[in-house]
Amino acid sequence: MLSGSNEKFDVSSHPLASAGLGGLLLKYGLPSIIAMIVGALYNIVDQIFIGHSVGMLGNAATNVAFPLGTICMSLSLLLGIGGASNFNLEMGRGNRENAGRIAANAITFMGLFGLFMFVVVRLFLARILDAFGATPEVMPYALTYTSIVSLGMPFMIMSIGCTHLIRADGSPRYSMICNVTGALMNVVLNSILMFGLDMGIAGAAWGTVISQFLSWLLAVRYITRYKSVPLLKSYFVPRLSKLAKISSLGAGMCFNQLSMMCVQVTLNNVLTHYGALSAYGANVPLAASGIITKVNMIFIAVVVGLAQGGQPIIGFNYGARNYARVRRTFKLIISASTSLSFVVFLCFQLFPSEIISLFGDGSDEYFRFVERYFRIFLFMTVANGIQPVTANFFTSIGKATRGVFMSLTRQILFLLPLVIIFPRFWGVDGVMYAGPVADTATLCLAAVFLFREFREMRALEEAQTEPDAARI
Repeated sequence: MLSGSNEKFDVSSHPLASAGLGGLLLKYGLPSIIAMIVGALYNIVDQIFIGHSVGMLGNAATNVAFPLGTICMSLSLLLGIGGASNFNLEMGRGNRENAGRIAANAITFMGLFGLFMFVVVRLFLARILDAFGATPEVMPYALTYTSIVSLGMPFMIMSIGCTHLIRADGSPRYSMICNVTGALMNVVLNSILMFGLDMGIAGAAWGTVISQFLSWLLAVRYITRYKSVPLLKSYFVPRLSKLAKISSLGAGMCFNQLSMMCVQVTLNNVLTHYGALSAYGANVPLAASGIITKVNMIFIAVVVGLAQGGQPIIGFNYGARNYARVRRTFKLIISASTSLSFVVFLCFQLFPSEIISLFGDGSDEYFRFVERYFRIFLFMTVANGIQPVTANFFTSIGKATRGVFMSLTRQILFLLPLVIIFPRFWGVDGVMYAGPVADTATLCLAAVFLFREFREMRALEEAQTEPDAARI
């Protein structure tokens, strides 16, 4: 049993500092990728089942409710990524007790924030959905779906957040199991409740809640047996100082999710307004946008999962001042991300009709709009993976301000203004053109930030070797 003391230990012999990078990235990255894909599949599965059971209005309802799920995800990343990043940095510095206190406080605040979300959503549900762009036809479906899904928000925040801490503890496979088990259960329950019991959109919601509860149980089981540091009961007492430290490194990924929510809400309202002025009508763009956003989430989930898989390696080695290993890890991640981005770009350009047909039937106008949206809005998918990888990199090395800024670049700095401005000139098509312009600008900015960071890191490395040379 490890002691709770803050004693130092030899970090050079730790696997994160000595094992082969390819094997390490595969060990941590693959379970993280699978876990992120599974998280995205919660929404995808609901969308597919609802599309075939309820139809286009059901798909539009899940799109309207989607920002609430994004808020829950942002809170889980704030505390999960923030807690895991601090944990690995402290372990890399040899500070075990500090690492344990941070992990325990992250879990405590996950529970508190989850309960807060549940209460707020239940009190202001109709007003929230109206603000998120629900039309009169969509509102009844959205109310039914969201009122049930809100019950699972505390479990969602805790289960997703804890998986990051589990991975940071050196158990990426168990982290993956927590998510995969819940996702598989979601598929089974959706089939039974929606089609077997004919519960419609309510069945999809209940399937999601029950599967999130199961993932939460698995996560709690592991937390009681944490390996690296014993999580003593006293560690779980909430401390605002610990929350501040956790939030500083989790803010980047949190704000990235919140900015996605802001863009999605704006998109819903802009598409509804300009769609009503076009031949498509208000509901076609609203439904189509939701599906395309969630399909793209699968790609983003893989990229983010790969970046998060590298987080323990980058954070530990940066804390141990092994800067060359940090750079090599980042280059491996960015190479894999770019290769994947090119493959996904080809799929979006060549097979949009085949992809969208998975989500049920629709009118000719619906399919025409979806095909154009895929090909135009996601034209720069080949560069889309750079921003989340860069933001996660800065978070992993403890540079919270840069991580937050990079998280906000695409969504808030570029895409949000363009989504508002472009439709004034090109109507509903303006939303499509905003995507590739924002992606290109984000790519250029990320390249500048990375160049500066690697130059600073080489300077630190040179300063570190000079005393050794002087002693010789």
